[in-house]
Amino acid sequence: MRMMKLSLLSLAVASSTLSHAAFAAEDFSNLFTQGKPILDARYRYEHVDQDNALKHANAQTLRTRLGFQSGKWYGLSALVEADNVSRIGDAAYNDTRNGQTEYSAVPDPDGSEINQALLRYDHQYGSAVLGRQRINLDNQRFVGGVAWRQNEQTYDGALAQLKPLDGLTLTYAYIDQVNTIFGPDNGRYDSAANPANIEGHSHLINAQYVFMPELTATAYSYLLDLDNLAITPTGAEGALSSQTTGLRLNGAIQGFSYVLEYAQQQDYDSNPQELDSDYYLAELGYTLKGVALKAGYEVLGGDEGPGNRAFQTPLATKHAFQGWADQFLITPADGVEDAYAGVTVPLLGGSLQAWYHDFRAEQGSSQYGEEIDLSYAHPIPGVKGLVGLVKYASYDADDFAVDADKAWLQLQYSY
Repeated sequence: MRMMKLSLLSLAVASSTLSHAAFAAEDFSNLFTQGKPILDARYRYEHVDQDNALKHANAQTLRTRLGFQSGKWYGLSALVEADNVSRIGDAAYNDTRNGQTEYSAVPDPDGSEINQALLRYDHQYGSAVLGRQRINLDNQRFVGGVAWRQNEQTYDGALAQLKPLDGLTLTYAYIDQVNTIFGPDNGRYDSAANPANIEGHSHLINAQYVFMPELTATAYSYLLDLDNLAITPTGAEGALSSQTTGLRLNGAIQGFSYVLEYAQQQDYDSNPQELDSDYYLAELGYTLKGVALKAGYEVLGGDEGPGNRAFQTPLATKHAFQGWADQFLITPADGVEDAYAGVTVPLLGGSLQAWYHDFRAEQGSSQYGEEIDLSYAHPIPGVKGLVGLVKYASYDADDFAVDADKAWLQLQYSY
């Protein structure tokens, strides 16, 4: 893949103003002596129970990550890390690649691949990254790494950030390939709705200015060229190519926090459908003595035209939005309104979360359903870097999908 073949010289050009004598002053060995290893292991048990003909899913998987983050040499550094996802025990679940379609889905297929491999240059006025990398923009509602799944979503391309003024950050990224959670391999059981790699030439533009703690403004335009991706397994490829342009305002004052956001989505590149839908978000939070309350209203607009032309977020970290049961990974054709409220409470050295969602159609009068989400995370005593998690999601269907219950037990060690 051509972005992965760029040499260290391509980044060194950015620092060409430094003289040869200056380079001699800093030891090249800093790249190794000041580097650090990367070790991360995550065991997870996931149970899925849906009110349909599919068998209950019971998945045990282990994600192991090994890598190395180099030190810096005149702002230059490198990172490489490899992931392996392995099944433990029986394959009593549909991982989207194993052909176990009689079971509910747990999209954590087995396999090994390079998760990140990049060259980076840091300067007092910004940075540049080339190669396979993690890209998380803002709250990851539009572009993120989907790190909840065992195989993280990463991006092949180039990213540059410029900070010409205090409080101002300008970000541009070019993406040549998206390495999805469904990888590393395709096979006889994949489809255009879940390719291992999404091909295309996408551009991400993001400008953020922190006026004061009470107000941060972020303007963005994401031009997604997703050539081989479809909404449904047999749908038209390219139907998720889009241009999303929006404005986000957020801030905090005296314990209160808020978010206001609006975006419009239109078709882009060779999308066979005409898109024209809107996104709205209003959120209010309050934190007192570590207890964080939050309530919000999020709308992904629908469209009355033929097919599904609703507002979609194909590169988002979707698990963090619209409930942990993941019932709205593809926005329904009539759109979705999500009214939600939640609380995060420090408890016995850990963190307890509880959330409630009410889902309705953005167009029409359909009541989709309701959801309750609960989780508790706690460091394991005596083992630095080891954290345990218990998590549960219950979706009560009305006019959309079926009742679904999901439960997780997880142990993660990070060095």
